Amino acid sequence: MTQTIDSFEQLGLSAPILEALAGIGYETPSPIQAACIPHLMDGHDILGEAQTGTGKTAAFALPLLDRLDLSLKRPQVLVLTPTRELAIQVAEAFQRYARHLPGFHVLPIYGGQSMVVQLRQLDRGAHVVVGTPGRVMDHLERRSLNLDGLKTLVLDEADEMLRMGFIDDVEWILEHVPTERQTALFSATMPDPIRRVAHRYLRDPREVKIRSSTTTVATIRQRFCQIGIAHKLDALTRILEVEEDLDAAIIFARTKTATVELADKLEARGYSAAALNGDMTQQLRERVIEQLKGGALDIVVATDVAARGLDVPRISHVINYDIPYDTEAYVHRIGRTGRAGRTGSAILFVTPREMRMLKVIERATRQPIEPLQLPTREAVADKRVAAFRQQVAQVLQSEDLDFFEEVVAGIEAEQEAEVHAIAAALAFLAQKERPLQLPMGSGPDIAQLNAPRREREPRENRDEILERRRAASDGRLQRYRIEVGRNQMATPKDIVGAIANEAGIESRFIGQINLYEDYSTVELPADLPQDVLEILRRVRVRQRQLEISRFEGDAPPPRRPTRPRNQDFDSRKPSGENRFGERKPWAGGKPGAGKPAHQERGHDKPWAGKPAKKKGPREH
Repeated sequence: MTQTIDSFEQLGLSAPILEALAGIGYETPSPIQAACIPHLMDGHDILGEAQTGTGKTAAFALPLLDRLDLSLKRPQVLVLTPTRELAIQVAEAFQRYARHLPGFHVLPIYGGQSMVVQLRQLDRGAHVVVGTPGRVMDHLERRSLNLDGLKTLVLDEADEMLRMGFIDDVEWILEHVPTERQTALFSATMPDPIRRVAHRYLRDPREVKIRSSTTTVATIRQRFCQIGIAHKLDALTRILEVEEDLDAAIIFARTKTATVELADKLEARGYSAAALNGDMTQQLRERVIEQLKGGALDIVVATDVAARGLDVPRISHVINYDIPYDTEAYVHRIGRTGRAGRTGSAILFVTPREMRMLKVIERATRQPIEPLQLPTREAVADKRVAAFRQQVAQVLQSEDLDFFEEVVAGIEAEQEAEVHAIAAALAFLAQKERPLQLPMGSGPDIAQLNAPRREREPRENRDEILERRRAASDGRLQRYRIEVGRNQMATPKDIVGAIANEAGIESRFIGQINLYEDYSTVELPADLPQDVLEILRRVRVRQRQLEISRFEGDAPPPRRPTRPRNQDFDSRKPSGENRFGERKPWAGGKPGAGKPAHQERGHDKPWAGKPAKKKGPREH
């Protein structure tokens, strides 16, 4: 009889990894995680057939992290992925699961990134390397990637690598890594070439096949809106106000703590909301559900596990405040509405970096998810005015107003005011707690955040650009310090992208950026809310948290590079030495000293003069 796995503790994972999973909000293993983790922890090879989005990254990352020797600063795990986007995503997942493993380091390597940066990071040592086949081959040919200590090789999305023409590269890599290793191959399908690779390179593999049951109900209307993290709450409250036919809603957050925080914020805005999570007693959870059924509550903010099996007929909307990590969870979530033939609505919040997961969900459910345009200030104001008029009409029809008519008559006589002016004053007093007109903020209208991008404007003078940014943010910019700089190979593009994507701050509200050795300064609006600052403190650039803080005092002038912009260089070495401390052949007192050889020969390309690489499918 097969044992049912209800928690990650049953899988024998170590305490630091279980602590990280609890912080993320993982409570119950997905089917592929429950099937694969025990085999990988026992050292067996795995042949896994599972769709993207079923949670297979955690299925191999968690047991492999558990088996690492952190005292050895060399690659022990190599993960091959078909695309650079997936390589970054997998590396970030390893980093997230290893939050409480001191000294752990994961390195993504892929085409399009500076080779010098990757060489320096490989010199520092990494326990896990995640890369695309072409770039991994480059490093193996250069002997800059030493896999003598490799314990496990993972082939992720093998069928995708076959489709993209990388399967020959994959076999070349398999032949150039230690034979005494554990191998895990994951693929959504098992075409013959993939099976041949598995039979040739895997030793007595344990086969795991997960059939996806991700089908959604046709009566559920599915929509998404792309929104920055900092604007999620404002977007949520506008949707709750304007959405048609909204009776009750269940909002899904990723962690137990997030459910409590979001429920409190909604209550502070006048909504009848409560949290529902695994930390609550059974009695308290049952009371919340009864209140939702009876109409005492309109909104429940829940985790996946706490809402499992929840069946409340009046739930008309499911809102995914945090996108789920796998498609099964998404289907279970939206299944809380549209039950027993009723119609329902499902809304998904997606940050710019999560758009890939949206495509995965669409493929798995075989249904398109339509974009949702966020309500404008005017739409919210119209809705509030309509509700106010309806309240006034109900009072006029159902209440005895003789006493109040006398009060108004007295005001009319004393103030010599028209009745309609007195009525306007009373309406002003009545709407104070919930203004009929939304105040204009200092930032952009939230409805513009998921509008189509405009064409790039022509280049302008730098002073004009900065002046325009200052004007756009109401003239109030504050200089902030962030803990990443030239020594981490950070660029202004990296910093702007991280701030714009993670905090939802448009690039036009980001002012001057100065790079220094170990930190940088950036100009941002002076009135950034505390929750946005908290998000920015945790944002990573070049594998380093920004730890943003207000900058006080004068900074040294930023050092400007003296070499061509398209040439890789190490700013920490003297100009006459290369990255290994060797004397450069062109350094000296002769004319043209300090110039790379390709410039002396008249070439205008930094790569001119290199021997041609062998042809074949690569990711550059």
